Amino acid sequence: MEKVAIYDTTLRDGMQAEGVSFTLEEKIAVAKRLDEFGIDYIEGGFPLSNPKEEHFFAQMAEEKLQNASLAAFGSTCRASNKVEEDPGLQALLACRAPILTIVGKSWDLHVQEVLRCSLEENLRLCSDSVAYLKKHGRKVFFDAEHFFDGFKNNSEYALKVLQAAADAGADALVLCETNGGCLPNEVFEITQTVCRMFSGLVIGIHTHNDSDCAVANSLAAVQAGARQVQGTINGLGERCGNANLCSIIPNLTLKMGFETVGLQRLKGLTQLSRFVLEMANLPPIIHLPYVGESAFAHKGGLHIDALRKNEKTYEHIHPSLVGNERRYLISELSGSSNVLDKLQRRKISVDRQMAAKILKAVQDLENEGYQFEAAEASFELLVRKTLGDYTPSFRLIKYHVDVERGSEGRMVTEATVKLQVDGRVEHVVAEGDGPVNALDCALRKALEVFYPELKKMALADYKVRVVNAKAGTAAKVRVVIQSHDQADFWGTVGVSENIIEASWLALVDSVEYKLLKEQGKVFRLP
Repeated sequence: MEKVAIYDTTLRDGMQAEGVSFTLEEKIAVAKRLDEFGIDYIEGGFPLSNPKEEHFFAQMAEEKLQNASLAAFGSTCRASNKVEEDPGLQALLACRAPILTIVGKSWDLHVQEVLRCSLEENLRLCSDSVAYLKKHGRKVFFDAEHFFDGFKNNSEYALKVLQAAADAGADALVLCETNGGCLPNEVFEITQTVCRMFSGLVIGIHTHNDSDCAVANSLAAVQAGARQVQGTINGLGERCGNANLCSIIPNLTLKMGFETVGLQRLKGLTQLSRFVLEMANLPPIIHLPYVGESAFAHKGGLHIDALRKNEKTYEHIHPSLVGNERRYLISELSGSSNVLDKLQRRKISVDRQMAAKILKAVQDLENEGYQFEAAEASFELLVRKTLGDYTPSFRLIKYHVDVERGSEGRMVTEATVKLQVDGRVEHVVAEGDGPVNALDCALRKALEVFYPELKKMALADYKVRVVNAKAGTAAKVRVVIQSHDQADFWGTVGVSENIIEASWLALVDSVEYKLLKEQGKVFRLP
């Protein structure tokens, strides 16, 4: 298979996304993970921009990468400087990265309005900068900024910029679709022109997603002859983001027949996607193609019935090829096939009559406002109740929540819980940072006497959603709680017109699931 080199710029372009920042340690961890995955080039940032970038390159110089080459990013020298005195070029050489990527203007509008120098002077800056870095024995990639807009406005000049970089010894010419406004047919035609003109050089593509075409534009460029693709993991980047390598890599490998990271490493793509989001402290992007949690999630009963007969009916690839997994969602749209498959995959044998009974229970509850897609623990408890295989761990006698605001403005929340376990009554009081926290504290305080394993459990997330907004303040609310222990996360749900009651129902399910888990009785439904 013909090779397409993958150039990752998550640690530079990706960090320009709103709300994204990596610490030095996180940048190094991401770089190592990208190297393990088989990325060809990892762009670490601009070493002159801040001390963190400088320290990153200093530390990475001591690391031995197995698959990737580290690239440093900068720009052509300033018009007022000589190349040997330009701080940016000197910083690139000092950082010891084997690959130096420099960006130069290729749109005459930018040359005249932003650089405010002559078109000829810009050509000199591009040529001299590339030649100077090459003289010091480095591999140089030339990023032609705004190339496609520049080509459409003045193709002769845009090509002259590439020629200047090529004549100076650039190892690759990267065509940047910087504003993200081009369509695939434009990118294909322009890239094809460049590839024919510079047939002896590697042509790269760097696209942005402002018209939601970054992935398509990158693939179009490859079809036209580009053999280096730049992008970021999960499409992180300024404005609407960069080309998403989590889509580009499997498309190139599985759909277009190019060699990228290899089929075996491709199986780590989903984990890589989620690792980068975790490092960036971002929530999961569930609808991402290939790697999102919903990429192979099926909800419609007809779809799932067909999938159980032949997986090709509603999936374009097998999820395992990219390290993802198929999920069947339980909802009012489900058919009995959803329930049967969910149970059979965990070796729980039920007939269609029982599956239909479980589905009816799900549909009745969803009609009241429940949703089980993020509450698999509550769904498991529902299954057990329907099968007649459930005994509550305790019986509630009553609970009470009191919220007071003192004269100094301090809020005090107190919850009282009275319950019975094995004929013994526990009546406890606990304070918390709000009614739900207070209830949680009181419930566990009462139960930990009987079930000390609850001390290992904690709440991870709490979400409230109004179910029927038109009812105003009398509307039902749905509360979804994520809980965890040292080994697992699980979700539970409660619905009521009263937010405290909805929270209580979700809390109780969470506790009951934890106790079942400790007894080794959970089905572990996916």
